[in-house]
Amino acid sequence: MTSVSTKLDRAFVHLEKAIESGRIPGGVLGVIDRDGNRAVRTMGEAQTVPKSRPMTEDTWFDLASLTKVLFTTERILVLAEAGRIDLDAPLTSVIPDYRHYNLDNWERKITFRQCLGHQTPYPAVFPLYTYGRDPDLLRTFLLQHEFPAGPAVYSDINFILLGIALERIEDKWIREMEPGAGFAWSAGPETAAATEDCYWRHRVLVGEVHDDNCSALEGAGHAGLFGTVASVLDFAHGKLTTAGPDALIRTPLSGRRTHGWERPYEGWSGGERNSGQTIGHTGFTGTGLWIDFERGHAWTLLTNRVHPTRHFDSGILPLRRAVGDAINAE
Repeated sequence: MTSVSTKLDRAFVHLEKAIESGRIPGGVLGVIDRDGNRAVRTMGEAQTVPKSRPMTEDTWFDLASLTKVLFTTERILVLAEAGRIDLDAPLTSVIPDYRHYNLDNWERKITFRQCLGHQTPYPAVFPLYTYGRDPDLLRTFLLQHEFPAGPAVYSDINFILLGIALERIEDKWIREMEPGAGFAWSAGPETAAATEDCYWRHRVLVGEVHDDNCSALEGAGHAGLFGTVASVLDFAHGKLTTAGPDALIRTPLSGRRTHGWERPYEGWSGGERNSGQTIGHTGFTGTGLWIDFERGHAWTLLTNRVHPTRHFDSGILPLRRAVGDAINAE
């Protein structure tokens, strides 16, 4: 069996090339197997603007949409296992005021399971943050906003709504909830990888959430979690060694998705060489985690590819695919 160090060596050359070419400031690559063996390597800068700081193994990353699987999916599935929610019940079973001025609309029929699998008619993108900065009012606005029904696409709205459901059940804001072992809702500016020089917040974001809607909502179910390579690998190791309700994260809901996670399809971020028993997810800031249950290993690629701007071709998709293929080259 190929060691995790060998897998890391094969894959790291692709991250090295991306950094040396100036497409990505810095990154951390980590690999772990079912026995707990792990290998980690870093390169580049955690921040370049307005000052320079090196990337380290202890650097905290804005995990962006990895929040969907590391936090929100986990909480929803635990609640379902405990019988506190029914995955096939509509969101209105927990959020009764959702679109309550029109009891026959399609939104009131959307279920938890449909949101987990992105099998809903919500739009792919909605700039909620442009409607104000009052988090209570923005939640209320979202719950009463009439969206035109479109094709089922990956949409943050699914997980913003799941986050609101968690807040109703727990009677507290998401940012008041325990984020999970090794994770946090923010990070210190001297220990975090910088993200974007934000046009509307007028500063380089370091240790505060990059996602616009999550920032305006002051915490949400689709983004906002921070972690290190160690915390992400620890999470993955737990999945590789634990049975039980985690079976749902491996249960297909469509050709591309399970409950919360992605599964292999042509052109997906994990590359072409992983087994059919692989799940993964990515984050807009340049993060990603993939778990191959058949091979018994997982890998995470954490970068600050949006620093200092998202409006640049960082080559993150081919990088992710090349890393995955190199790790699974055996």
